[in-house]
Amino acid sequence: MNEATRIADQALKMFEGEAWHGPSVLEVLAGVNAEVAALYPIPGAHSIWDLVLHLIATQDAILHRIRGGQAGLKTEDFWLPVPAVSEAAWGETVKRLKEQELKLRVAIANFPDERLDTALVEGGTSAYSNFHGHIQHNAYHAGQIALLKKILLG
Repeated sequence: MNEATRIADQALKMFEGEAWHGPSVLEVLAGVNAEVAALYPIPGAHSIWDLVLHLIATQDAILHRIRGGQAGLKTEDFWLPVPAVSEAAWGETVKRLKEQELKLRVAIANFPDERLDTALVEGGTSAYSNFHGHIQHNAYHAGQIALLKKILLG
């Protein structure tokens, strides 16, 4: 197994399950409905829905970077607006998260190992740092979602 494939495998575990540290992104989202996802139980903090949209925006930025585009240059690029609250909209948000994560994992697995130390975009960080950063980012926000879920659902 080459290095890029191993990185993609770690991304899979962090997103779908069997992460060594605790629950994955999808594991913490299990049982969360639109009403719960849209709540703000901590003043000044993000909702679960905000965080899921943030994960989507980050996936999108990395996919654009892999293709050589400049993406995610401003803070507002990473925080998308929550749509009108409905189960259908929440379902679409989670579906997009899953589909885009799969696209990103495939792109990582197919990334040439010899380019892992090369910046994805001029003046940016290496592909290796972007890919591992993505996994770390998912872990961080999965923890936030887990805490919000505990506050909201017990």
